[in-house]
Amino acid sequence: MKSKNIIITGTSRGIGFELVHLFANQGHNVLALSRNAQPVSNLQFDNISSFAFDLCEADDYKKVELFIENEFKHVDILINNAGMLLNKPFANTTFEDFTKVYQTNVFGVSEMTRIVLPFMKSDGHVVTVSSMGGIQGSMKFPGLAAYSSSKGAVITLTELLAEEYKESGPQFNVLALGAVQTEMLKEAFPDYQAPTTALEMAKYIQDFALNANKYFNGKVLQVSNSTP
Repeated sequence: MKSKNIIITGTSRGIGFELVHLFANQGHNVLALSRNAQPVSNLQFDNISSFAFDLCEADDYKKVELFIENEFKHVDILINNAGMLLNKPFANTTFEDFTKVYQTNVFGVSEMTRIVLPFMKSDGHVVTVSSMGGIQGSMKFPGLAAYSSSKGAVITLTELLAEEYKESGPQFNVLALGAVQTEMLKEAFPDYQAPTTALEMAKYIQDFALNANKYFNGKVLQVSNSTP
């Protein structure tokens, strides 16, 4: 397989961390982005680059743009994996709570995609990680008003981008994940044990990112063997 240039957000732990290794071990070039770059930068892979990056900081996107211009030249795959999960009764949430969740889960996805698009070819693939909680008609859970509504927003955003770029490419798809045993889930729901590990889900996302744009564009796939 020809090596690809891949950008992944939210790589300091969980699914993103596993994805970096899976792609790197296949020989692909990976730019791993997270607020804490230490876990990935400690790994001695010639084909992994990383630096601290905050989706909420406008200046950080310039660093990504410069890196692509100077190193990658083009991007084959963008995986919008970073996310913020807030579990809090709606009556107790604040304007700042919603702003923070949407900055990461919606505005961050939008801006990262906008920055990377000029460097993508017609057969590129933008994969955004959403949640079953963002699927209309799915089971909803108290305390997730900010999180689940933000995940619904990126599903619609993906559909719109696929339509806008359908003639020129790249392809845009979104994966609505069920519960995965990650640190983020454990922080929000300490007593819940998910049936799927971060590595198991990362393997699925890896294959999807590499191949699914041949068959899907503007689609949301529900990836869950549980409720949620």
